[in-house]
Amino acid sequence: MPDLEFLVVGGLAALVGAIVQGSIGLGVGLVAAPIVTMLFPSLMPGSILVVATVLPLATLAQELKHADLRGLGWAFGGRVLGTPVGVWVVAAVPARVLGVLIGVVVLAALGATAWVANVPRNPGTLTTAGVIAGATGTASSIGGPPLALLYQREDGPRVRATLAVFFTIGALLSLLTLAAVDQLPLRQVTSGLALTPFVFLGFLLAGPVRRYLDDGRMRTGILIVVGASATSLILRSLITA
Repeated sequence: MPDLEFLVVGGLAALVGAIVQGSIGLGVGLVAAPIVTMLFPSLMPGSILVVATVLPLATLAQELKHADLRGLGWAFGGRVLGTPVGVWVVAAVPARVLGVLIGVVVLAALGATAWVANVPRNPGTLTTAGVIAGATGTASSIGGPPLALLYQREDGPRVRATLAVFFTIGALLSLLTLAAVDQLPLRQVTSGLALTPFVFLGFLLAGPVRRYLDDGRMRTGILIVVGASATSLILRSLITA
């Protein structure tokens, strides 16, 4: 059973992260993963991957019909390829090197896509985004930015629903893969489940923010969250190394 400190601190982080993800489509890993990593490192990455599996279900209950299922087929193909890489990374690569590298790559992609009129979305870019998301999501619980950047010019419901399908299945795949190679302690799973009431509450509180962003502000929100996600990962890697 998770201790009280984790429920209070981790629960608050999950609540805030759920408000962000319930509005933008990603963000629970951005907010909660750095805090849990710094204060409760033995509970990572499994606890946040559990949250990342459960939270998108609330979005899908409202907006499933808007998901780009065809594009997701290519992205999931890449995710399947990228997930074993992430598992290997968890076991073999120093966290400091990995985190800084991922953060820099995401910031570079953010800078490149922010200035183009249209981000190309085709089988090649979708598969590549899926590979990167599979590796980084499994290793760090932050796998949303690659796919979010490809959909940054879509409307809010389409972005949120597409990312929700990707996160639910992708995070579950990461959990199963980690369990298969004995890298998923039961304590991480139970701790993640203990955070689920907080994330559902956060989703409910995100309603007004969703409506605000859907009024022509969704792309700005995505770019801010992706940039903050990459910066957070770099700082987290340097501080906790």
